[in-house]
Amino acid sequence: MLHWIDWLMLLVPLLAIVWIGWRTQRYMRGVADFLAAGRVADRYLVSVASGEAALGLITVIALVEMYYKSGYAVGFWWQLSAPITLLMTLTGFVVYRFRETRAMTLAQFFEMRYSRRFRIFAGMLTYLSGVLNYAIFPAVGGRFLLYYCRFPETFPFLGFEVSTFSFLMAAFLGVALLIVLRGGQVTTMVTDCAQGIYGYFAYAAIVAAILGVFSMGHFREVMMSRGPGLSFVDPFDTAKMTDFNILFVLIGIFSSVYSRMAWQGAQAYNCSAASPHEQKMGAVLGTWRGGFTTLMILFLALAGYTCMNHPDFAPQAQAIQKELVERVQMGDEASTAAVRNQMLVPIAMRHILPVGVTGVFLALMIFLMVSTDTTYLHSWGSIFVQDVVLPVRKHAMTPELQIRWLRWSIAGVAIFAWWFSYWFSQTTYILMFMALTATIYLGGAGACIIGGLYWKRGTTAGAWAAMLFGAGAGIASFLLTTFWQSGVYPWLSAQAPSVLAGLKTGLEGLSARLPFCHWIVGPDKCPISGQELYFLTMLGSLTLYVVVSLLTSRESFNIDRMLHRGAYARDPGVGGQTAPARARGWKVLLGITPEYTKGDRILAWSVFLYTLLQFGLFVFVAVTNLFYRWPGEYFYLYWKYVTVVQSLLVGFISTIWFTWGGVRGLWRLFDNLDKLQRDKLDDGRVAGHVSLDDVALVEKVEHTLIPEAHPVSPHAGKSAADGQDKPA
Repeated sequence: MLHWIDWLMLLVPLLAIVWIGWRTQRYMRGVADFLAAGRVADRYLVSVASGEAALGLITVIALVEMYYKSGYAVGFWWQLSAPITLLMTLTGFVVYRFRETRAMTLAQFFEMRYSRRFRIFAGMLTYLSGVLNYAIFPAVGGRFLLYYCRFPETFPFLGFEVSTFSFLMAAFLGVALLIVLRGGQVTTMVTDCAQGIYGYFAYAAIVAAILGVFSMGHFREVMMSRGPGLSFVDPFDTAKMTDFNILFVLIGIFSSVYSRMAWQGAQAYNCSAASPHEQKMGAVLGTWRGGFTTLMILFLALAGYTCMNHPDFAPQAQAIQKELVERVQMGDEASTAAVRNQMLVPIAMRHILPVGVTGVFLALMIFLMVSTDTTYLHSWGSIFVQDVVLPVRKHAMTPELQIRWLRWSIAGVAIFAWWFSYWFSQTTYILMFMALTATIYLGGAGACIIGGLYWKRGTTAGAWAAMLFGAGAGIASFLLTTFWQSGVYPWLSAQAPSVLAGLKTGLEGLSARLPFCHWIVGPDKCPISGQELYFLTMLGSLTLYVVVSLLTSRESFNIDRMLHRGAYARDPGVGGQTAPARARGWKVLLGITPEYTKGDRILAWSVFLYTLLQFGLFVFVAVTNLFYRWPGEYFYLYWKYVTVVQSLLVGFISTIWFTWGGVRGLWRLFDNLDKLQRDKLDDGRVAGHVSLDDVALVEKVEHTLIPEAHPVSPHAGKSAADGQDKPA
């Protein structure tokens, strides 16, 4: 069990976060506050809070799982994405234009761009995919707490034996609900930011503690001990990596462009900034945010692997293995091989980290779990009400009723996630499960988003074709991989042996020709991974969107109206929006527009030069190895003196920088929310491809009425000042 000091290191910050969330709820005074924090957050608040929400306990466990299996070698190839990520970040690709629409959910944008029926369908699909994807999050968090704290499987309560696993899931889902139900995105963003600031210092403490337990020599010995094709350090010696390999990386890079901002797990952060420029700059700041974070995750995996494989830590390794075996013997209902692999490193951390830091690590992981829970519960619950319930209702809701529906929906997501997590037995890697469930929606969404924001000829028919194909292929992929071992492979063996033989010959023949693929057709698992099936789905959906749109396009869509540009620009002010200023000449590459201040330009140049340095080092290593293959020792030294040292330096600077920025962002949020003039029409409804709070402006500019707007809203003629909400 943990030391009392460790419990103290957990309870004090946890109670502080709950108190902050409770005190912040008074700033939530309307629907737009609940959904998007009034759209008044500054760049630092968006960057710090969204970074905390996006990481999550499950993401840490998933990445540790990946690094434990593949080490640094495969991660080296992620640097191929550097120029693409740089261009998307600095230009605000998708992020800027989506914020210009002022949509509070992605499906609201779909109605503005395509049709109401498509919004409802996309909303249902997003909700289904998202809730299913999120439904294992509580299980991973509960399992982590059960293993890390070494709690018993059950405990007595009122004469009954209660499952500790189910209790832990319920307890921390309850904490998340306590935060999100009262203030929506306002309390979620504030607590995420506070947890993110705590996390910066926790990451540093954990990295320092690991370096105090293990020497770099320990790391070197285990990293260099792997066999051919399984190198931890040599990116050119990974041919036997069957899951997390170079193909996995290449598909991930393509997906980062195609599915830019498509995943809606943190959808409220995509529309919470005070302006499109602030939204973009929040993403630019994210480049500097992850110094200690990335290093901590890699060190966790290395520390666990070293502990289990280095002779100096044999006693700890034996104790860890014994504990895992005991869990199985105690009847742990979800002790599949996948779960045991996930929990190996957390158990190792309890044996490795000193007293105090053990509690800091526990607090950090709980914060990551709670921040993701609040954000995901808010997202999926909001999407169901905003994009399924709201568009099908004939009459508008009052703000009070709409917020009540949002709260009920959020609570419903939490109940389903608890039930699913308790009964679902995970059999694959977390990242693979997440890719499979997300494919149901993401496969077609990317084409609809990019086409809708950037292509005037994109049509509703093209969007339907892309989304339907993506959903069908995603469901088929999920069923294929989930039931391969229990149903698909046995059926093929018994009913279609010739098909199975052809599949085996074809895939294994391709594997022999493609150095980055390793497909084996066998009974244990589907030979094509979830990531690879996702890639095929993306290609099919994109092709259908373009072809069907070209066949059905009759007139160009008015994108300026949707983006509030030109004559459609709204009045600036708190929560307002100015017309965009275009970049000129070479500044297009840096995304520098007249909106940029001197500080903005310095930030853009710093990101540009830092990324070029990173990519230049990558190119140097890659090109050099085309002519002279480095021995493994060289790659280890590169990792030690370039990757580690650089991450430590960036982590030290960013901890101070983002702590200051995050605190300042919180004060600005409270001040802006106090000054904000709220409009009852700003609730997510759309009429005639126009958000209801923009109807008056559009009718004035175009000198015509939008017929759909007036029957559905008795408030269509009211001004924002007439429609101020009372606290909900």
